[in-house]
Amino acid sequence: MNFCEWEKSSANYGRKLVHSGIEGAYSGEQEFLNGRPITPFLSESAQHAVLAGAIGAAIGLLSGLAVRRNASTSKPLAGLLFGGAFGFGAGVAWECRHLGASVIAGALKNIGKVRDEHWLEKNPIDYA
Repeated sequence: MNFCEWEKSSANYGRKLVHSGIEGAYSGEQEFLNGRPITPFLSESAQHAVLAGAIGAAIGLLSGLAVRRNASTSKPLAGLLFGGAFGFGAGVAWECRHLGASVIAGALKNIGKVRDEHWLEKNPIDYA
């Protein structure tokens, strides 16, 4: 096998891996949602994450007030915004963790199948 054939084979294998991973992620999402649309799920997750965002904003505000050396309001405001965004993002991630796990499991399952098929192509088993 020359370099061009090897490169084409590797590119095709990589394409198959990516395609199967995307299909597996989609099937994992569908399996988790069980036919329901994702928008209400994400909306509910965002509603539950508001408390985490408020806690993060409070911590950010307090940390901005603690390091304030002059009368500027920019540090407490930046701490408030950053803490709120971080807390809200962490809250949404926490609420969506089961969906993420299902998506990753589906992707890995399909990628494993493609890897096994590729290995069997390269290493055929002779039962005779």
